[in-house]
Amino acid sequence: MQIKKFQRKIEDFICENCGNKIKGTGYTDHCPNCLYSKHVDINPGDRKSVCHGLMEPISVELKGDQKIIHYKCLMCGFEHQVKALESDNKEKLIELSTNPIKML
Repeated sequence: MQIKKFQRKIEDFICENCGNKIKGTGYTDHCPNCLYSKHVDINPGDRKSVCHGLMEPISVELKGDQKIIHYKCLMCGFEHQVKALESDNKEKLIELSTNPIKML
């Protein structure tokens, strides 16, 4: 039996970094205002991580026409990346795009 890697979770949340109230779509995995995320998953949507630390956006990479946000957990150092959304703060994305990618 194959385990599904992605589990859609429709959840609203309040960003622990900036306090922004976010209406979840089931694919929402970061705050569109400050771009911070939370280390809650092992596989997307499973909520099985025991860390629960804040994931700091550390850089943005352009792959074709997609912007990829790179994260690092402030508690355990876990590194992760996700696609940026149209609703994401454009100024923050531009600011992060000037940071070189230092992923392990």
